[in-house]
Amino acid sequence: MSKKEIKALRRPFLKELFRNNKFNLAMTVIAALFGAAAELVISWLIKEVADLISGDCPYGFGTLLIITGGAFALFGLAWILDRTFLSEFRAKAMKQYREFVFARLMEKGIQAFSGENSSLYISALSNDVNTIETDFIGKLQSTIQVGIAFVGALGLMIWCSPLLTLIAIGFSLLPIIVSVVLGNKAAIAEKNVSDQKERYTGMLKDALMGFSVIKSFKAEKSIARLHDQSNADVAEASKKRTKVNVLVGYSSGIAGAILQFGVFFVAAAMALSGKGITAGTAIVFVQLLNYVLGPIQAFPTFFAGMMSANSLIDKLAQALNMHVSEEGEQIPAHLTEGISVRDLAFAYEEGKPVLCDVDMDLRAGGCYALVGGSGSGKSTILNLLMASSKNYQGEILYDGKELKTVSASSLYDLVSIIQQNVFVFNSTIRDNITMFSEFPEEEIERAVRLSGLKKLIDEKGADYLCGENGSGLSGGERQRISIARALLRKTPVLLVDEATASLDAETSFEVLDAILKLDGYTRVIVTHDLDENILRRCTRLFALKNGEVSEQGSFGELMAQKGYFYSLFTITQK
Repeated sequence: MSKKEIKALRRPFLKELFRNNKFNLAMTVIAALFGAAAELVISWLIKEVADLISGDCPYGFGTLLIITGGAFALFGLAWILDRTFLSEFRAKAMKQYREFVFARLMEKGIQAFSGENSSLYISALSNDVNTIETDFIGKLQSTIQVGIAFVGALGLMIWCSPLLTLIAIGFSLLPIIVSVVLGNKAAIAEKNVSDQKERYTGMLKDALMGFSVIKSFKAEKSIARLHDQSNADVAEASKKRTKVNVLVGYSSGIAGAILQFGVFFVAAAMALSGKGITAGTAIVFVQLLNYVLGPIQAFPTFFAGMMSANSLIDKLAQALNMHVSEEGEQIPAHLTEGISVRDLAFAYEEGKPVLCDVDMDLRAGGCYALVGGSGSGKSTILNLLMASSKNYQGEILYDGKELKTVSASSLYDLVSIIQQNVFVFNSTIRDNITMFSEFPEEEIERAVRLSGLKKLIDEKGADYLCGENGSGLSGGERQRISIARALLRKTPVLLVDEATASLDAETSFEVLDAILKLDGYTRVIVTHDLDENILRRCTRLFALKNGEVSEQGSFGELMAQKGYFYSLFTITQK
């Protein structure tokens, strides 16, 4: 991706920091203006007081005292504005940025994370956001203030001595060069820290999600070694970043000292040689150089922070630009004719086909079962029916509309999927059924009754907290919540992907029985459980083998053929 394209992706993220936030920023700038003005007035007062002592000041002592009071009043006003608006600006900027990132994250396709690392986004919304706030937004106001002071100090220096100002500008080139050169190094170091923290976050997520596997295989020491190595990588990247930041700080300090002492000695030489430089002018130049040094010293760290923020935003923006749900044609939220699959072929990797010339007719209102061995392509078909990928050959038609042309949001109004791994939020049973949305009470009660959840709610109550990922529920209860979710949405098509794979035989039958009783729905079930009582109630069975439909027909028809399905069924009954 070109630099121009990356900048275009970055732009809306940066805009979110300032959207509807310009007034707060403007007030902090005014505060900076008042603060800088007060500092410059005090510098000017130092010159005038020094000249007053030597008899070269046109102002009286009382006048200078009144001006001093005005300068301190400006300081007070700047403090009040800063206290009121700076915190509001920072908080709103980061709130809007997080909301924008999360909204973009929710625009991704349903299968986005099958090929992406979710740790990138976790790190981006935690570690990286803190870096952006601290190193960019946090330093913005102070950089503006020293920038205003720099302009004012430069103007006052020119008024006092144009020649000495020109000499000071010459000395200033050194710290400016230092800041530009070292700013890029700091940005690279910051991105490396972000990358290592992302990997560490991923490692922690894997360790916690796979905790039972780690314990059962007694792999604690091996996982601890992986953790320690990842932790060491973060520490090493942080150490390198600190070294770069120290280099930036010391280099800026040395360059600033060269500027200050260089101008001071030149001013002293000019004053001693009688070239129009008074003692007050020499003193004020030393004072004003602090405001010239301020931005020169602040700019390298701000520039490095800005570069770091840009690099972190660029990484996130490019990731969010992948697997985004594309818009397409809107289709009705009902199925009249059915779903037709024609000559469907698909491969996750080139040269390794998963599906080959699959043909299926799924009439509206019917119940269909996809059966076959592991790796036969059953779940892939269901994923493609949910538009997980458009890189297939052949056709997938919903009432004659090719799926590639249909918008994702429109499809989700038509189709729901019930999967083996049901995610349950750490909230109430009711929230997990409604997915935190509002529904009429009678519709919730209907979904609860049809999914078989009434007994659970009668026992524990709708406000029962399910625990992290449903730890307070059984596998069957989690599956029933998944069914209730789909029923509440009233999508006419239900795709069921190995929903009972981890359940015992009795619970598996109860869950599938609940799905089969849902009249008026088009149901496509992928199941490993070849229960005759279930399969006989299906409109049609599709037996898949090596990515192809080997046989299709009713249970009785396939058993009579005594082919592949007959063998598959017979083996499972032993």
